Amino acid sequence: MNIRSLTRGDGVVIGAAVLLFIASFLDLYSVDEAPDSADLPSLWGSGPVVLSVVLAGIIGAALVVVTRNVPQVPKVAGLDLGQFGVAFTIFAAWSALGNIFDVMGGTDNGSSADLGISPGTGVILALIATLVMAAGAVATPLVPALKAALIPAPRPQAPQPYGAQPPAGYGYPGAQQPGPGQPYGGQPGQPYGAQPQQTQAPQPAPSDFSPFWFAVPVPRPLFAEDGTQSTIAELAPGTWYLAVEQRGPALVAQTQDGRRGVLQDTSGIQRG
Repeated sequence: MNIRSLTRGDGVVIGAAVLLFIASFLDLYSVDEAPDSADLPSLWGSGPVVLSVVLAGIIGAALVVVTRNVPQVPKVAGLDLGQFGVAFTIFAAWSALGNIFDVMGGTDNGSSADLGISPGTGVILALIATLVMAAGAVATPLVPALKAALIPAPRPQAPQPYGAQPPAGYGYPGAQQPGPGQPYGGQPGQPYGAQPQQTQAPQPAPSDFSPFWFAVPVPRPLFAEDGTQSTIAELAPGTWYLAVEQRGPALVAQTQDGRRGVLQDTSGIQRG
């Protein structure tokens, strides 16, 4: 997985997963008037909390991020794993909310508040982390700001026009220089002062298109130039590609390894 293909929404989900992991080592609950030296359990001390909040949230975040950045998403029972990941993050947030209301679960016959027990720092942070995680997982495909690249690509240098060559003439590499005994401007075998024959080189058809660098906002396929719908590459956000030709609304793009193909969807691209 290319790190430059991560979106801002992926960054939100990853950050929330890190916060959830940190919260799992903090207190599960707090007890009124308990001394500071009291050894209270962390979230890892409760099996239901570990399974339904910590592991469900972290696994869900991993599925969401990975499946959004692979060419083909694997499916289970007809559903792609990304959908399972979103469901896991929502389930983790729901479970964390339940532990806020009843942190002791079924171990007591009365209310936790009646026993002087309240949610600990770990449970509160876990609820915040899972809510942010679920919101990021659901909103990323819907909010354009979250679909932008997490790490902007560096600005490329201005490209030389595709196929252009430096001008040929006196003083340029490759230009023919006067030989010994040959006056400047003459050709071998021509009398001095005679004008050399001018060879008219074919001129390319005028075009307003100039090659430019661009980056895509989301992963997009690059199709073959022969007009078929076969995919030769996938353009990833955060990477610069060279547009070498325009065909109507589409662009002929060249990847960094030299492959060329047609980018049919050019909406929202960033020009370099």
